[in-house]
Amino acid sequence: MVKRALALLLAALLALTAFAAAAKEAESAAANPQIEARMMVLAEQLRCLVCQNQTIADSHADLAVDLRQEIREMLAKGMTEDQIRKYMTDRYGDFVLYKPPFKAKTALLWGGPPLLLLAALATLVAMLRRRMRASPDQFDPDTEPPTDGIEDIRAPRQAQEPARAD
Repeated sequence: MVKRALALLLAALLALTAFAAAAKEAESAAANPQIEARMMVLAEQLRCLVCQNQTIADSHADLAVDLRQEIREMLAKGMTEDQIRKYMTDRYGDFVLYKPPFKAKTALLWGGPPLLLLAALATLVAMLRRRMRASPDQFDPDTEPPTDGIEDIRAPRQAQEPARAD
């Protein structure tokens, strides 16, 4: 019993040391709270290139941490938000913007979802119209569907199976 308790205690200590080894140092905030606030506003407008569905303000990826630090440094140098946004789009493309502008390159990004919705609605309308034109006997559950001369391949097999004696 004592050996088992010691083994459990040792396993718990090993697990705690593993968590401590994986822990990272806390991210340093800018010394100037105004720069930090401006950085957070700008970071909420930029997409994390690793996560792709989070802003760099929300992401904990190493690249997002580095980009936030880079934004802090640029703001400290006196660059404006527009200059930083332009730098990021020049470096990473319009994809880095969480709300990319409407351009020829991003037209499919903006127009794709409405086009897919219209295609789905057109398909639904076509299916409903086809169903409206179909004869009522095609929807009767009591009748067998027409076989068009094709025999059911299960019928001969069922006739050949021996009857079970229960």
